[in-house]
Amino acid sequence: MPMQDSVFVELLKPIRRRSFQQIVDRHDADAYDKSFKSWQHLVALLFAQLSGITSLRGLVAAFNAERNGHYHLGVVGRLARSTLAEANVRRPLAVFTEFFAHLSGELDRVTRRDGAELLRLLDSTPIPLSKFHDFARSNGRINGLKMHVAYDKGGDRPYRVEVTPANVNDVTIGKKTPIETGATYVFDKGYYDFAWWAGIHAAGALFVTRPKRNSNFVGVADRPLANARGDGFTVLEDSEVKLASKGDSKLPMRLRRVKIARDRPGNAKPDVITVITNDMRREAVEIAALYKARWAIELLFRWIKQHLHIRKFLGKNENAIKLQLLAAMIAFVLLRIAAHRHSVVLEPLRFAELVERFLFSRRSIGAIEDPPQKCLVPSRWASAHQLRFKYA
Repeated sequence: MPMQDSVFVELLKPIRRRSFQQIVDRHDADAYDKSFKSWQHLVALLFAQLSGITSLRGLVAAFNAERNGHYHLGVVGRLARSTLAEANVRRPLAVFTEFFAHLSGELDRVTRRDGAELLRLLDSTPIPLSKFHDFARSNGRINGLKMHVAYDKGGDRPYRVEVTPANVNDVTIGKKTPIETGATYVFDKGYYDFAWWAGIHAAGALFVTRPKRNSNFVGVADRPLANARGDGFTVLEDSEVKLASKGDSKLPMRLRRVKIARDRPGNAKPDVITVITNDMRREAVEIAALYKARWAIELLFRWIKQHLHIRKFLGKNENAIKLQLLAAMIAFVLLRIAAHRHSVVLEPLRFAELVERFLFSRRSIGAIEDPPQKCLVPSRWASAHQLRFKYA
């Protein structure tokens, strides 16, 4: 009977150890922890995420209890709590950040669809922390950190992540995002910067966003509405506008304003929103649908917070918490890759729950919901050459 790898080993197979080590060497991440390499650190944090462990002591106890499965994971020796705690403080964040981007590229190759639209969603989600975290900063609403994510809607994958203090403005991180020619970027009011919009336009890309209430636009021309009805909304107005504020009115781009009434249940009054874009080719209904697609990244944040165990942390220092957040995103990508490669038809939540239950079990990911096969003993047929007694 062929040997079956554990579910954990199967999940880690898409990781190219040589590529990971190149990232480690580039950042000299093993300089101060020679007995506890970056690979062992990554495996330990992924184990905590995938198994639902929320304490450092619990992680060490559970991981050491599965020592028989460590060899196939590429880790050796027992895990010590002090060693892991020290590594959480000193390991460079850049290793996990860069590796996440590399692994997201692997997911893109698995999920890529020919002809998929280059739609990029930008947003951030708050990570609340308690008063015991001295490094936490407040942005007026929450005290803690903020996780910024760039999401590829066509490939259904996050491809860039950065964790910052909560008081860092979204557009500050948005400006670091490489702009792809021909792509459409959708974001909310947090990325409000006219000069950055002009940079996106100059790079040959498009954007769809919402203006702030105090924005001053002057109408230039009305555009005809060939089709005003969309999925869950109605387009009320489509017009070309220009910025009226001094200085900004000279920005080298034409703008378009689309007013949308979103349907509400019952006889409630529709919710009217306004979006601004530099896209002059798509119909107004398509522009409205693009902004509605931004909900996909909100669903991603909800899923991660509910199912990837980032409400409780394995350490109280800033570096440890950021490493855990990055490990959660890496775990999310590994689950997505495994689901596609093994043609898993389960819902993502059910699949994640079964992975948590059978992480060190030797069973196929493609049949993780099926009971293990019984060991069948072949029937013992009577041999034709068996000795027989003959009586006279």
